[in-house]
Amino acid sequence: MDEMNLVELIKDFADENKCRAYIEKLRWPNGIECPRCKSEKVYRIVKRDQLLCSSCEYQFSVTVDSIFHDTHLPLWKWFLATYLLTESRKGMSANQMKRMLNVSYKTAWYLCHRIRAAMLEVAPPKLGGTVEIDETYVAGKKRRWRAKGEVSVVIGIRQRNGDLRLIRAKDAKSVTVREIINANIGGEVEVIMTDESAIYPYALDKMQKGLHKTINHTREDAHGDVHTNTVESAFSLLKRGIVGTWHKVSAKHLPAYLDEMCFRFNNRKNDFLFRDTMLKLIGSPNLEYKNLTAKVQDAA
Repeated sequence: MDEMNLVELIKDFADENKCRAYIEKLRWPNGIECPRCKSEKVYRIVKRDQLLCSSCEYQFSVTVDSIFHDTHLPLWKWFLATYLLTESRKGMSANQMKRMLNVSYKTAWYLCHRIRAAMLEVAPPKLGGTVEIDETYVAGKKRRWRAKGEVSVVIGIRQRNGDLRLIRAKDAKSVTVREIINANIGGEVEVIMTDESAIYPYALDKMQKGLHKTINHTREDAHGDVHTNTVESAFSLLKRGIVGTWHKVSAKHLPAYLDEMCFRFNNRKNDFLFRDTMLKLIGSPNLEYKNLTAKVQDAA
């Protein structure tokens, strides 16, 4: 049942009881334990759909301390939204989610952002082997073909046949790019591929410069295996998502969309992506609406 498709999702999680049973199975695969004292002496209060710890007398539900706690949205809609976001290659807009789940736009927008927050990879492993680095620019809005308003810098780092990182940068200066590179590339890197931008000779440290190869895009797209085509294909996917799916992305929320895109891309071969995303949701605290809509300072 862990390998999921839409037909199986609708069949297996048609009501709240089935959803709660699945959350319980994922959360406590070896048997229910109390979230407070970790005791396994837990009993069911069937009439109230709750659990009682006989050791500390704590009453709790299967959704306690998770992103689902106190939600007013049916769990089956959470399950469907999670599946749609993980399986939509270019993402899904809040408007589309609104229509598919028959909820308000505010509810759909908030729901999508809570799922995106859970997709954030905490301390992901550093990239190695052959690594491609490039930068691109994302406008919050476009009118015809001209950018309007704030334009954000996105640094892309992709390990060939491996994972992708998309990081919003405060600028494209070499000092900023160097910090991002060192935070995402480890000691196992063998080759660093970039274009001939003036940023990279100053952004790379002494050891990295010895591994550096460049491609001149004014003359050719690739010279043998020297190219940045794989990271540029990720940028293309990102921009198709922004233009064709989300239509506009604010600078404030851009990192969340980048995290979603990377999570989905890095798990593209994962047959159990729905299950693994649900595990992340279960382990994630709720993201309050007021925090999502609050003003923020410039990107880190």
